[in-house]
Amino acid sequence: MTAVLLFAVSAALVAVAFAVARRRQNRQERPSATRRLLVPFTGGALDQSVLEASLRVAHAEEATLVPAYLLIVPLCYAEDAPLRREVEVAMPLLEAVEHAALKAGVPVDARIERGRSATHALQRLWAVEEFDRVIAPAPNYTGRSGKRGGFSVKDVTWILTEAPFETLVVKPAPSNAA
Repeated sequence: MTAVLLFAVSAALVAVAFAVARRRQNRQERPSATRRLLVPFTGGALDQSVLEASLRVAHAEEATLVPAYLLIVPLCYAEDAPLRREVEVAMPLLEAVEHAALKAGVPVDARIERGRSATHALQRLWAVEEFDRVIAPAPNYTGRSGKRGGFSVKDVTWILTEAPFETLVVKPAPSNAA
């Protein structure tokens, strides 16, 4: 009886060891984690041509698109103050980006990050998440109407020098509006 019990226990241990070894082997055979492309934007808009370029890059690299709305918290509010109006602006934009990404067959993982400035929000995001590439919208100036979106020249310069990841700056398509 003891011999049978000893045999059953050792057979179970061998089965468990085999299962653990097989699981480790399967884990090593899998490709590395999916690439992640961060597309930060703020100011209530993401230019359509920048979105399309980001989707093309994500599709070509079989990467997850991570659109991040950078919510700027004015100094007159606490950093963690609820900013309902700003979130009400961000949510439909993120939903539109998600819809476009899903239509293009690109996985998407949207988020909102808050900060005192766009660069502060990016610093906070980079401190907690890893990305393979940052795709930043360049400033887009239009004739008489002035700036129409994208990061400022100062912010783009900061992103290019401080981003801990490969960076691509995409200039929005020129506007035909006068």
